[in-house]
Amino acid sequence: MDVVDLARLQFAVTGNLHFLFVVLTLGLAPLVAIMHTRLAISGNPLYERMTRFWGQIYVINYALGIFTGLVMEFQFGLNWSGLTSYAGDVFGTPLALETLLAFFLESTFLGLWIFGWHRLPRGLHVACIWLVTLTAYASALFIMVANSFLQHPAAAVEEGGRLVLRDFGALFTNPSLVAALPHVLGAGVWAGGSFVMGASAYHLFRRTAEREFFTRSLRIGVITASVGSFVTVWFGYTQLDLVDRVQPGKLNGAIPALGVDLMSTLGQLVLLVVWATLPLLFRERLTRWRWTHPVLMVIAPAPFGLVIAGWLTREVGRQPWLVYGKLTVADALTPGLTPATITASFAAFAGVLGLLAVVDWALIIRAVRRGPGEVSLGAPDQSADPAPAPAHSF
Repeated sequence: MDVVDLARLQFAVTGNLHFLFVVLTLGLAPLVAIMHTRLAISGNPLYERMTRFWGQIYVINYALGIFTGLVMEFQFGLNWSGLTSYAGDVFGTPLALETLLAFFLESTFLGLWIFGWHRLPRGLHVACIWLVTLTAYASALFIMVANSFLQHPAAAVEEGGRLVLRDFGALFTNPSLVAALPHVLGAGVWAGGSFVMGASAYHLFRRTAEREFFTRSLRIGVITASVGSFVTVWFGYTQLDLVDRVQPGKLNGAIPALGVDLMSTLGQLVLLVVWATLPLLFRERLTRWRWTHPVLMVIAPAPFGLVIAGWLTREVGRQPWLVYGKLTVADALTPGLTPATITASFAAFAGVLGLLAVVDWALIIRAVRRGPGEVSLGAPDQSADPAPAPAHSF
């Protein structure tokens, strides 16, 4: 492969690894917020245990996902300086907003939520996790605004060999964004619901002692996955209607067509299975019929594979353009790069992100297998020893 293909492959591998963290974050955040809200309203200690258990998994994924995002940022300056030079004034605007308004606020509110157990007032503590969710979705919005600009460079004009932002509002009304944003958010909800569904089915299949805990979690996971799958598939087909208007011929290539076919077939199959389980939630059939649990465990990872297929379709179909109709991938590449340098950075970045992904899923699997009995998040502080008894004087 030449240097352009190597650079593209590097970004594809690292980008998809990073997005696996993102999609789980987008899915788990609202679920944890809903559980915490039900705890605040009902006072039921079961919802406290659910909030702490699924919240700890969210925190693990979020913490490791931060590092994958930092690795992603290095690539823009290292391999794609042509993009920065030509379109940085426009493309960099939503990325800066994502960092300043979304990521920093999300991290701040998450810190308050993590360390606010048994310290913050109940209403304020619940507000923190909802603000975490809202800022996470705001972060997704800004990222999709930047990506949609690459797909359809609205809001900018070329002056002096560079793109200049002329209409800030047009960035947020980009036709490429209108269907893509709810499609991505729906995929996140689908993935989060499927994860909770699969983990709960695993414990119920093992006949865990925490039957009520995972019965309620399974119900939440199935309902959430059903809603998320419907939104994802609906706006997926909506995007297909918009593609011919903003990027004619995008789906004519072999790889984009194969991505579409895979998503349509597998997505509809998984959607059918998930929706077929909804009636089984009533009368507790889904928890009593153990044969359904392996089925739910098998289909739980499907949304994660589908989001990878979705990104490949969206990005590969744009080739050879990086900024569609304005800047090619070859012209955006940093001058002077050689196959050797790209290969070295590729190995380093993919190795770091791959290791983080392995560590992330190892920690998550470990937390799931241990169950809610061993959760440190929100546990009362028992480090302080009681005051020693006064010494007797003789």
